[in-house]
Amino acid sequence: KSKPVTAEPSDKAQRNFTDPDSRVMPTKNGFIQGYNAQAAVDGAHQIIVAHTLTNSPSDQAQLAPLLDAIKANLGKNPDEASADAGYCSQANLRTLIRRRIEGYVATGRQKHGTKAATTKRKLKSGTLVARMSTKLKRAGYRSRYRLRKQIVEPVFGQIKQARGFRQFLLRSIDKVKAEWAMICIAHNLA
Repeated sequence: KSKPVTAEPSDKAQRNFTDPDSRVMPTKNGFIQGYNAQAAVDGAHQIIVAHTLTNSPSDQAQLAPLLDAIKANLGKNPDEASADAGYCSQANLRTLIRRRIEGYVATGRQKHGTKAATTKRKLKSGTLVARMSTKLKRAGYRSRYRLRKQIVEPVFGQIKQARGFRQFLLRSIDKVKAEWAMICIAHNLA
């Protein structure tokens, strides 16, 4: 008898003896053992102004640490911030409001040819996520969110393609954080 195929790896597959700090992360091609690297990029020059790295597969808890790093590095909060749907949560939208940052956070994946990166599911009226969805829909093709693709995505493309960086070489979260910092510095110097 064969076992049914599951969408998640088994608990036994999540133990990594080579790097116990790393975690199983979902990707569009399945699962990988690794880390979740983040970068905040300046809109005018494609300079990485802040970076973080975690062993959590979720981006939701990474917005506030990125904003903290931006403020520490630049001495002030950014005027605007855009982020993909992985960062969309009531708490993150509240954080942007509290810090007086004009936010543009996708509430869902944007399909090719559509006007806005908004969710198709029904949102509870009056919530911050519903208001963000309305904000993005109202702006349509003129939305500031659309600039994210021109600002952040090329930086990750340059790191992966031009520099050939596809995996971390070091082990343990502290060493991998340092490796990610060096990769970000190398991008800024190029």
